[in-house]
Amino acid sequence: MKRLVLATVALSLLAAPAAFAQPQDFHHKRPQQTHVVKKKVVTKKVVTRRDWKRGHRVPHGQHYTVVRDYGRYHLRRPPHGQHWVRVDNQYLLVGITSGIIAALVNAQ
Repeated sequence: MKRLVLATVALSLLAAPAAFAQPQDFHHKRPQQTHVVKKKVVTKKVVTRRDWKRGHRVPHGQHYTVVRDYGRYHLRRPPHGQHWVRVDNQYLLVGITSGIIAALVNAQ
């Protein structure tokens, strides 16, 4: 008898949470979440083309490539103290120390 009472009490304790549980509504509507869409801004890099002329100076901050294989680009051999540089789409014969343009050739 003691076992029977103990078993019924244990079963009632296990069943009690299920009896007191409230039915859940899983299909209730949730509040709408607002999504902020930011506009993607595309900026174009503005390239300012300079008009290079003989006697002008190439600025120190100007990005250029020194041309060492001048024969490949059909350029004459540079005199002592000058070298060919490529800026934009032009080849400039520039003084090494002064940066003054002695000649220029458009690239093909």
